[in-house]
Amino acid sequence: MEGALLGQRAGVLKPELFMTRNVGFVESRRMGSRTGRVRFDPATGGWRKGALKVALKGVRSEMAVQEKELNNRRKSTGPVRLFVGLPLDAVSDCNAVNHAKAIAAGLRALKLLGAHGVELPVWWGVAATGDWSAYLALAGMVRDAGLRLRVSLNLHASRRPAFPLPDWVSRLADANPDLLFTDRSGRRHSDCLSLAVDELPVFDGKTPLQAFEEFFLSFRSAFSDFIGSTITDISVSLGPNGELRYPSFPPSTGSHRFTGVGEFQCYDKYMLADLKRHAEEARNPLWGLSGPHDAPEYNQSPDSSNFIRDNGGSWEGSYGNFFLSWYSGQLLSHGDRMLSTASKVFGDLPVTLSAKVPLLHWWHDTQSRPAQLTAGFYNTYGRDGYDAIGEMFARNSWAMIIPGMDLLDKEQPHGLRSSPESLLSQIMKACEKHGVMVSGENSSLVGIGAEGFRRVKETLSAENSSVDSFTYHRMGAYFFSPEHWPLFTEFVRSMAQSEIDSDDLPSNEEEKLSLSADMVPENNREMQAV
Repeated sequence: MEGALLGQRAGVLKPELFMTRNVGFVESRRMGSRTGRVRFDPATGGWRKGALKVALKGVRSEMAVQEKELNNRRKSTGPVRLFVGLPLDAVSDCNAVNHAKAIAAGLRALKLLGAHGVELPVWWGVAATGDWSAYLALAGMVRDAGLRLRVSLNLHASRRPAFPLPDWVSRLADANPDLLFTDRSGRRHSDCLSLAVDELPVFDGKTPLQAFEEFFLSFRSAFSDFIGSTITDISVSLGPNGELRYPSFPPSTGSHRFTGVGEFQCYDKYMLADLKRHAEEARNPLWGLSGPHDAPEYNQSPDSSNFIRDNGGSWEGSYGNFFLSWYSGQLLSHGDRMLSTASKVFGDLPVTLSAKVPLLHWWHDTQSRPAQLTAGFYNTYGRDGYDAIGEMFARNSWAMIIPGMDLLDKEQPHGLRSSPESLLSQIMKACEKHGVMVSGENSSLVGIGAEGFRRVKETLSAENSSVDSFTYHRMGAYFFSPEHWPLFTEFVRSMAQSEIDSDDLPSNEEEKLSLSADMVPENNREMQAV
């Protein structure tokens, strides 16, 4: 990344910057009715010698700082705030700042462009010891750049880059593998803990919820000087990849590579004990012996399994309703417990609290919608599985992060019966119904293209939109490359211009951003992984 920003001049990109006082995303997070348009605040800050240079001619920039109102159950009136995700390995697994010079240059570029702030991924496995020094150093860099910070508290593990769970958690899971989600074949998912142990004293007399609360308290204490000023947003991981879902994909894959129907994850002993108890309460004890015997395997299609078959599948019968209601209800209760626990620690702070719900759009255009069923969303045709999710977020006064706002139906692989646009609309309608504020994300940096940016702009600019912020993933070498940077700057510029009236334009004033960038090899994209 440093070479891309600071190396020899392989080419100069000069996207036109914004020539009015409405140039970046403003800080306001006030709720109320929304005009449906996106406004921008000026890019501010001076510039020293380097690869990025800006000529500011007569334009004085001000940041519109408005009073923060934290009632997330009402719609946002303020302009959408733009964040850019920092690399997932901005802090290494050894608790050291990675890519420091490149990140500093990137922060300056984003400030000039008018971004509101950046998102910092914080890994439980790195900071569980209470050593926050590397993360504090990055927060200081963001503050010095004049940007705001959204912090993502990741309670899950990551395979690429490699960030395991805390050592002491991994040791306990090695001794008791049922602490981890388990599929029908007995394979364990080491990325996160089974939701069935949330309130069980499996950590040497302590529950996972208590361990999470201690981690939150440690973060709050360490970052007290930043919270409410530099740190304006805190998100909390609710499951694999930070999302509210079961790890229904094969253990070795991620959501961006998997398009199968998935498998139910209810085979650790704690989940099975709860299923047995639930079946006995329903006076059908045989239903509690296991998950569905005719359930699909990970990579099967809907019609290859009787349980999720569109026509006449057993998901439509009384047993199917029993199991899916229990399975989805467990996920909903887990989400509620997590939001409640985090609210005890962060609820009185002047920040926006948020958590992520996945956009499992493949096989959405079927009756059973199996990829959502195995992930814990009872959202079959004619049944709204996201209404209860929206109500849960509203009850806790949290914003909902929804990824995939760049995805188009027409660009999905043929044969998957995928519809990201209709699923996104359904989830956002649930948020609108319950007054839940929305924070959007793109699905992937690589390959977003002009059409993807157009789709994002369309969603953010919609009438009565409840979108308060948008986080673009993720900073790295490719982000600043000649292939991508002009598209991103044009996206920001076009959104600024959508709010500009011709009378607002100053005369004889122009701002230019010049970016020197080496051509980045196609395989040098690890920092952009979502």
